Amino acid sequence: MSGQARKLRVAVVFGGRSAEHSISCVSAGSVLAALDPGRYDVVPVGIARDGRWVLPDPDQRFAIAGGALPEVTGGTAVSLVGDPAGRGLAVLDATAAIGPALTEVDVVFPVLHGAYGEDGTVQGLLEMSGLPYVGSGVFASAASMDKEFTKKLLAAAGLLQGDHVVLRDASGALCPDPAVLDEAARERLGLPVFVKPSRAGSSIGITKVTDWAQFPEAVATAAAVDRKVVVEAAVPGREIECGVLAGPDGGPPEASLPAEIRLKPGTDWYDFDAKYLDDAVEFDVPADLTPEQTRLVQQTATRAYLAMDCRGLARVDFFLGAGPDGEDRLVINEVNTMPGFTPISMFPRMWAASGVAYPQLVDRLLADALAGASAGGGPRTGR
Repeated sequence: MSGQARKLRVAVVFGGRSAEHSISCVSAGSVLAALDPGRYDVVPVGIARDGRWVLPDPDQRFAIAGGALPEVTGGTAVSLVGDPAGRGLAVLDATAAIGPALTEVDVVFPVLHGAYGEDGTVQGLLEMSGLPYVGSGVFASAASMDKEFTKKLLAAAGLLQGDHVVLRDASGALCPDPAVLDEAARERLGLPVFVKPSRAGSSIGITKVTDWAQFPEAVATAAAVDRKVVVEAAVPGREIECGVLAGPDGGPPEASLPAEIRLKPGTDWYDFDAKYLDDAVEFDVPADLTPEQTRLVQQTATRAYLAMDCRGLARVDFFLGAGPDGEDRLVINEVNTMPGFTPISMFPRMWAASGVAYPQLVDRLLADALAGASAGGGPRTGR
């Protein structure tokens, strides 16, 4: 490679220990395909369901095939070097035919969804290792992953959300029995309600409750994913999403054109199967909104991004309906700091509709991660 600049070495980390392992693999498959081999030396790093880090076998494919979800299985065992001087990965199998080129990494793209990845844990590990990485830092990742604290921070910023109740286990119970809501709470929330794990995504562990007799089982389903459970009142309105990206060269964050999710007849709500396996939804990218509604969504998405101290990227999900006086009423559902990057995911599709194609989107995220690292100043905060 004499006379040429060294290619940027990018570690794409995916899989993980959460219930969203397979969706992370699908997202990573798309990211890996989008990285230009002429510009990047790409190192795929899979985290198995049991937490092992591996360089996956070359024949593994990370896409949904025939309804079967992919996962990280075998490969060469590696570990992240905790010493910042190490700059990357160490191969644990000394007999493996892996060259020293894999020991140093310039930047990490942690395409991880859910616990042990999107919740600040891997971000903290990367901070300790001194490695630049795509996406929000420890605090924003942890707070955005936890629906309770997302709601608190957004409320402090004056952003509208739906009514909700938080249920904890016995160590911090808000009521004598977490599977029971008092009559006042039930009357306030009404039916239906959505019972959700506080720290999960991809609609895993969520139940739509249309009869209070279903409530204890719904709580048990959510608590199997996370011991803290959020009960949310249904919010009428159109399901609208908007992507946010850090501005180039340290500029203010930018919002994409919004998109709308529309359920096909016979689909009750946007659950896991509807998202990834069934042909159950239609996507309008961009959404059919008035210019005023588009500006409202974009401005509110940017406010939420800043309120949560996000960095790099986020997807903000809304319900758009009518307020008491007929005005547009925009209610935030959640903030996702590492949205899906699958072929059908809304985040890259919204940015493509906004003039940023998938490869350019990945380039921009990597450039932002490196720019943040070069700025220094200790652990990263939002921009």
